[in-house]
Amino acid sequence: MLRYMHRSGFQPFSQRLLPRVQSVAVPRSHGVQPSAVRHVRSWSNIPFITVPLSRAHGKPFAHRSELKHAKRIVVKLGSAVVTRGDECGLALGRLASIVEQVSVLQNQGREMMLVTSGAVAFGKQRLRHEILLSQSVRQALHSGQNQLKEMAVPVLEARACAAAGQSGLMALYEAMFTQYSICAAQILVTNLDFHDEQKRRNLNGTLHELLRMNIVPIVNTNDAVVPPAEPNSDLQGVNVISVKDNDSLAARLAVEMKTDLLIVLSDVEGLFDSPPGSDDAKLIDIFYPGDQQSVTFGTKSRVGLGGMEAKVKAALWALQGGTSVVIANGTHPKVSGHVITDIVEGKKVGTFFSEVKPAGPTVEQQGEMARSGGRMLATLEPEQRAEIIHHLADLLTDQREEILLANKKDLEEAEGRLATPLLKRLSLSTSKLNSLAIGLRQIAASSQDSVGRVLRRTRIAKNLELEQVTVPIGVLLVIFESRPDCLPQVAALAIASGNGLLLKGGKEAAHSNRILHRLTQEALSIHGVKDAIQLVNTREEVEDLCRLDKIIDLIIPRGSSQLVRDIQKAAKGIPVMGHSEGICHMYVDSEASVDKVTRLVRDSKCEYPAACNALETLLIHRDLLRTPVFDQIIDMLRVEQVKIHAGPKFASYLTFSPSEVKSLRIEYGDLEVCIEVVDSVQEAIDHIHKYGSSHTDVIVTENEKTAEFFLQHVDSACVFWNASTRFSDGYRFGLGAEVGISTSRIHARGPVGLEGLLTTKWLLRGQDHVVSDFSEHGSLKYLHENLPVPQRNFS
Repeated sequence: MLRYMHRSGFQPFSQRLLPRVQSVAVPRSHGVQPSAVRHVRSWSNIPFITVPLSRAHGKPFAHRSELKHAKRIVVKLGSAVVTRGDECGLALGRLASIVEQVSVLQNQGREMMLVTSGAVAFGKQRLRHEILLSQSVRQALHSGQNQLKEMAVPVLEARACAAAGQSGLMALYEAMFTQYSICAAQILVTNLDFHDEQKRRNLNGTLHELLRMNIVPIVNTNDAVVPPAEPNSDLQGVNVISVKDNDSLAARLAVEMKTDLLIVLSDVEGLFDSPPGSDDAKLIDIFYPGDQQSVTFGTKSRVGLGGMEAKVKAALWALQGGTSVVIANGTHPKVSGHVITDIVEGKKVGTFFSEVKPAGPTVEQQGEMARSGGRMLATLEPEQRAEIIHHLADLLTDQREEILLANKKDLEEAEGRLATPLLKRLSLSTSKLNSLAIGLRQIAASSQDSVGRVLRRTRIAKNLELEQVTVPIGVLLVIFESRPDCLPQVAALAIASGNGLLLKGGKEAAHSNRILHRLTQEALSIHGVKDAIQLVNTREEVEDLCRLDKIIDLIIPRGSSQLVRDIQKAAKGIPVMGHSEGICHMYVDSEASVDKVTRLVRDSKCEYPAACNALETLLIHRDLLRTPVFDQIIDMLRVEQVKIHAGPKFASYLTFSPSEVKSLRIEYGDLEVCIEVVDSVQEAIDHIHKYGSSHTDVIVTENEKTAEFFLQHVDSACVFWNASTRFSDGYRFGLGAEVGISTSRIHARGPVGLEGLLTTKWLLRGQDHVVSDFSEHGSLKYLHENLPVPQRNFS
């Protein structure tokens, strides 16, 4: 190990070579003297960490979200992770990625240690090469022929391979870590090193000294001399674990060094309740001590000494010793490049071992409950679903005082933390609750003919009839911010459409959401379907929820454009319904009515500026500049204290213009508006298509021909003539309520009400019909006759 003597002690050689490396003092917490200084390095001028990492070791972390506070971390790389598929040689790309992640965490001020396999595989590759080369030389000398016979490679003894591979493996790690200005040191251990008290103290002291000098220890069992493992010697009480493989070594090292987190990387996603690959195998998100009986272990991995059972035993031993553990996949090409950093960031990766069981069900269990409850909900009679919604509407008015009291708590806690527009969204009132109740009753009335409605009937052949009927989508995940009134709206739509529902509200509305969800479940209980709607109260991050593609069928975000974009980015294999921006335009034509314009602009911009259907850009025909129409618009905006941003063309007409807009594609969400000038209706349409978000766009004109041209050519979800943008709303459309406004071009578009939460299935009724009967020489012919669709009669 290359080090040089500094006046204050030893320093890694690489720090002397890199003058751009900076040092920041960080307090220590793991058995090091208070005077010791921890060096946190940064590249260029960007520090990796701005706050010290400090945690007193004791109990393991209770929740994944706490893993970001882990300071001392052991990463165990299984044989399947570091070796190639042919078990001869190392997976260099995978190793490079792991080294990069460890280096990033090390440079954040954490103390990283590696327990690595790979010496046997690396040595096997070297020895096979040497043996083949030696055989080819001997064969050439003895045969005198240019063509060599096929040579068999003898079975190589593992300890010999380890002896030949250790130096090469360490040299490889050293070269990789050097790229990140980090030094590494190799430590080879055997079981005796932990059982001999003096050797234990020496090992502990060496490791602490290496960590103090910002060096990454790379630990491995000394496979060149280690004896075969004794059977049934894994666990010998709390203080002793037999080091028979790198799993047990990593656990022993983690506890010995009072490590915060042990990450065990293998070739499977984590711990499954049955062998991975079996039909019913489910990944266990959180594993608790005592759950072993619920798990069926399979065979061990293709290489290495330990299987999953050995990993679980080692993990539980480490957990008992105060170290948190995560078992995850380090070989999958899509995740291996960030698996370690994802775990430390608290993302739902692999299986997390915890001693603290949650009070309620996990989000996966809630999803299953919602699916089961949703299926029961869909089988109810339409009148029963309507009765549930009517009961919920009554509860909103009957329990208004309790609801408003909970909402008051949310507002008091949010004061000073949320912007004014968000506080308005968070606020509930008696009038809001009354409007909600009216909307819910509208949904109940419209739900009578929703689920099971026949859309099409076709006679395929004699006694073979096909129907297309409406059915629920399945399980919906609705994520909403600062909008507690969203909960009963969405719940009513889910009930009417027979869908299971997972709700994830913002922390700022926790009190309001809790009581509204309780009232929703009270209403559902009248027909025994309480579980159909679940409120997610666990610490699940939104990004983790978006990965539950086996549970969730559709995600609907309700919130800021940033929230929608984040969810669209995070969703893996789950459709997302929504719009990322609400950049609504109003084009004031040269033939616009003076009386109508100011009313429409005021209502669109000032009535509720935080709404996604509020006006953001006002396009004015050039002929209206310096006319009474234009003057009245500007005067009204000033009276309403609306800040005006000038578009480039509008600014060019003014001597003293308002601040020129930075972008023509901005959703202000406040009392601000962009004004731009256009020469024609076609230019207005072109501007909308270039800078709009396909949400809602309006034309103000008395010319019907111009209006119809605008209505037909603007490609947005909602296009209006002489009407406020604020009409783009499910309640105002008569849908009762909406789960959101979609700018998507597939499935549902615009305000999404009850119809948008339904899909279809096909029902075919026959009598022993087979396709071969319809072949060229078959006895039957296709008829494909359209049949009348039965009409439901609801009195």
